[in-house]
Amino acid sequence: MGMYDNKFSKDVGSFFRSPVREIFKRVDLNAIYSFAGGYPSAETFPLEDIRRTMSEVIDRYGGKAFQYGATQGVTELREAVAARYAVPVERVQITSSSQQGIDVCTRILADPGDVVLTSNPSYLGALQSFRSYRTDVRGVSHQNGPGALREAYEKAISQAEADGKRIKFLYMIPDFQNPSGESLTLQERKVLVELARIHDFLIIEDSPYRELRYDGQHIPTMYSLDPDRVVHLGSFSKIFAPGFRLGWIIAHPDILDKIYVCKQSLDLCPPVFDQYVAAEFLGSGRLDANLKKTIELYKSKRDLMLGLLEKHMPDGVCWTSPEGGLFLFLTLPDGFDSVRFYDRALDAGVAYVAGVFFHTDGSGVNTMRMNFSFMSPERITEGIRLLSSLVREALDSKVSQ
Repeated sequence: MGMYDNKFSKDVGSFFRSPVREIFKRVDLNAIYSFAGGYPSAETFPLEDIRRTMSEVIDRYGGKAFQYGATQGVTELREAVAARYAVPVERVQITSSSQQGIDVCTRILADPGDVVLTSNPSYLGALQSFRSYRTDVRGVSHQNGPGALREAYEKAISQAEADGKRIKFLYMIPDFQNPSGESLTLQERKVLVELARIHDFLIIEDSPYRELRYDGQHIPTMYSLDPDRVVHLGSFSKIFAPGFRLGWIIAHPDILDKIYVCKQSLDLCPPVFDQYVAAEFLGSGRLDANLKKTIELYKSKRDLMLGLLEKHMPDGVCWTSPEGGLFLFLTLPDGFDSVRFYDRALDAGVAYVAGVFFHTDGSGVNTMRMNFSFMSPERITEGIRLLSSLVREALDSKVSQ
């Protein structure tokens, strides 16, 4: 027993380490072929535009840009977000990252033991937040299609009700999900919103990748289907730069009021200078111009990775073909253990994230998440060749099983 063990809160026992962050502690990302993180490409950071925008912000706002600001966010950025997404400004709250949006929503909505429903697999950072507040996280696996989705979620809802538990909210990434890269159809979104109405729970719609679409047509948000029941989370991290640590929440004013009070005890206000820069960047059209280049770059990297997997991966391995976002998801033959295989891959110089960490029930042992945005095309090419060779050897020798 450690000398501080009896000093920590009960919540500490519910924390768990991110395996992705543990990877970053072990290795230099630039020294290996890393498909592990959800990092944007540094090529997409418009450094000269940012430099010019920062100077404009200082000229326009002076010392105000470096002072404390409103907890809800600076008016200029809230108005810019409201205009971009066609919502009233009173429904916009700026956050210090989309991750804070997930955490603060959980903090104001869920008590220990309350049920949080999510997809299986789901975003690891969200699972960390839900468990840190000692909620009962229940992942739902289902086949594609509105009928299969309805059946799976109705079963999960019935089980929670039979257990005497309250379902507080459903957490969903409907566009280019992390980790799978898959999206919900409009009909599937309608099914989930209908279930939320019938069983009286909220939906947290996490949409950090929504604007990174490379193929197909944009699908309406879940928020647009029921603005009073759905809380929509967005982020500048994937469409601008993650170092600014800025996101937003779009929700009913009654929900935002509780978030407003809660955030006062967390960070007082989001970073003010960063907000003015984001507002100027968004309002000037520079964000959209840069986003167009980002989409072209990521589409080419996605296409490259899909082609390389088809060329080099052995039979029995399959993967998702996302229409956008930063990730695709590999499924290997039954019996393949991507956690045991990981050290072998990392020793050889290639990293991924084992899919089991995104599952709430220990399933997905034979899966892995792959990022295609971070590395250069040349390193993606060499990394996929290396990983494919290692997988082939493992399957042949059954070392991973």
